[in-house]
Amino acid sequence: MRAQKPVVVVTAVLSSLCLSVTVASADSWDPPRPGSDSAGDSYYPQDGNGGYDVADYNLKITYDPPTRQLTGKQQISARATHSLSSFNLDLHGLTVDSVRVDRRDATFSRTGDYELVIKPAKALRRGQNFTVEIAYHGSPTPISDPALGDNGWQYTEDGGAFAAGEPKSATTWYPVNDTPRDKATFHLAVTVPDEWGVIAAGQERGTFKTSGGTTHVWAEETPTVPYMTTVGIDKWTFEHQKRADGTPIVNAYAPGVPDSAKQAEARLPEVLDFLESKFGKYPIDAAGGIFLSADIGFSLETMSRPIYAGQAGDIDTIVHENAHQWYGDSVAVESWRDVCLNECFASYAEWLWAEAKDNADLNANYAARVKRASEAFWNGKLHDMGPGNEFTYVYSKGPLMLHALRNYIGQPAFDTVLKTWPTVHRDGNANMQNFQRYAELLSRKNLKGFFDAWVYGTGKPADQYLYPGALKPAK
Repeated sequence: MRAQKPVVVVTAVLSSLCLSVTVASADSWDPPRPGSDSAGDSYYPQDGNGGYDVADYNLKITYDPPTRQLTGKQQISARATHSLSSFNLDLHGLTVDSVRVDRRDATFSRTGDYELVIKPAKALRRGQNFTVEIAYHGSPTPISDPALGDNGWQYTEDGGAFAAGEPKSATTWYPVNDTPRDKATFHLAVTVPDEWGVIAAGQERGTFKTSGGTTHVWAEETPTVPYMTTVGIDKWTFEHQKRADGTPIVNAYAPGVPDSAKQAEARLPEVLDFLESKFGKYPIDAAGGIFLSADIGFSLETMSRPIYAGQAGDIDTIVHENAHQWYGDSVAVESWRDVCLNECFASYAEWLWAEAKDNADLNANYAARVKRASEAFWNGKLHDMGPGNEFTYVYSKGPLMLHALRNYIGQPAFDTVLKTWPTVHRDGNANMQNFQRYAELLSRKNLKGFFDAWVYGTGKPADQYLYPGALKPAK
């Protein structure tokens, strides 16, 4: 409600009232229509939905490892971006028992592989804040990816379970708007039998005994992309420490994790301090790692607390996944075609670490890699590479591109770009064109030729872009 000054002239009052009605109609009373069943990413058109923005997921689950049964009660806080007669959430498998919107029973149906279609008892106005309560249950199953194997909710040999996958994961264990474009805070309470432990993203908020076992409460207050949320249920060994600034660090090790991984993770405060010197202030309010005994074929930058597969807990992987807390997590992609903004930078962080800690000659390393690169390598794309091809050349060609850019625009400009970009876009989304324009602004150079040669196009870049600055061909 907005207070108004009293007026004397009746016509002015009537004019004001008419204007108010017109504005309200324009702002809130557009005709209700269904929300889109897609967030608009052409690579994964089934993922995400339109018509609303999620602010928070508040999830309570009970999980029984012997039977693999999960029971969930979820409350979603959201805002309608246009008037909604219905809207969709994404959910893989699992059985929905009931749905309420603003405390009223809603009708719902399932379509396709992932869509949960919800029709509120009363249409939602544009700009209206609303809540969705969903009760559901079932035995979660992962999503099979031809390149990365199983994604989402997975099981360990000792009976534990965990959630990890990219670009899909969250849909396998809770209803969600599964798009990087809709970040939200995440609150999780997990009840398991007493002998099992729980690790998740964010900060610990305590444990308490219940009739069904022990409930473990976690909260991620940094706005998070759904695939970056996680939970791990196992017989963990926990380690607790703090950064110098007080940021809590929690590490969880599954039975069988080698000592080498624990020794590498012991350097996490050093890693975060180093990355902070390159990328600016650490943008998350918690840190740590989740170390699995299962070899799932990848490690993943789950928010605040990366997941490491099997034997993958080495220092380079720890540097890579924590670099994502800046490049990929705090600043997420706008579309999956922009995934170089995640992986190229995290891969180059490994180069920067080697330069600082091992005195690596990056120019020599660059020259050697360029010399042995194949035609197929040069034809690998770093932008708009097509669905299923996102996680390929971004790890190998990507750091070469960034090292060339460093020499092309000069060290001072490159350092400033690297350190300020995450702050400018903190908690948001960005695309490669945004990054190009930002690098042009700070370097005061036209970078169209460079980005066309390295990022948007294919083929070996011309020498002016391949060997700028101090870079020289290998002898």
